[in-house]
Amino acid sequence: MSNEQVQARFSNPAPLGLAGFALTTWLLSMINAGWFTGDSMNMVLAVALAYGGTAQMIAGIMELPRNNTFGVTAFLSYGAFWWSFALFVLFLHDKVPSAFVGWYLFMWGVFTFYMWIGSLPAARALQLVFLALWITFFLLAAAEWTGMGSLHVAGGYVGLITALLAFYLSAAEVINEAHKRVVLPIGAPSAAR
Repeated sequence: MSNEQVQARFSNPAPLGLAGFALTTWLLSMINAGWFTGDSMNMVLAVALAYGGTAQMIAGIMELPRNNTFGVTAFLSYGAFWWSFALFVLFLHDKVPSAFVGWYLFMWGVFTFYMWIGSLPAARALQLVFLALWITFFLLAAAEWTGMGSLHVAGGYVGLITALLAFYLSAAEVINEAHKRVVLPIGAPSAAR
């Protein structure tokens, strides 16, 4: 069976994974940007486990028969990020030094940076999601290492931009497929040029 036949049998899981990522990132970034206090974190944790974590992992598994290594790696990894984040906040946040939390965020930034490089042949919208996300992780890591609240807030605002970009790409993939034409442009992949 050809790859095209397999892809024809399975729906595109990317809009689901992107939406789960976007919604959870938006909620956490509102807190990081200072729009809401940590009292709102319980809602973030619920969404992180149910949508940001679980829905992204489902999307990642759905990418397997589509032979999409990038999608599998991205959705399963960021789904695991949201699970690890929720578990950390629920059970361990007062037991880990800020400097080590900074390393956690920094290493997610490193992962996201090379995923951004991997996204360069893809649509411009996807490239922008990964670009904004690695900047978000590095700002938040620097905030943990330095204790500078302004870096934390900056990370929150770049996180909001990241979420908006991911929401846009999710919406574009759903709407464009439903209308069978480009309604929301995502920027042609480099290979298509």
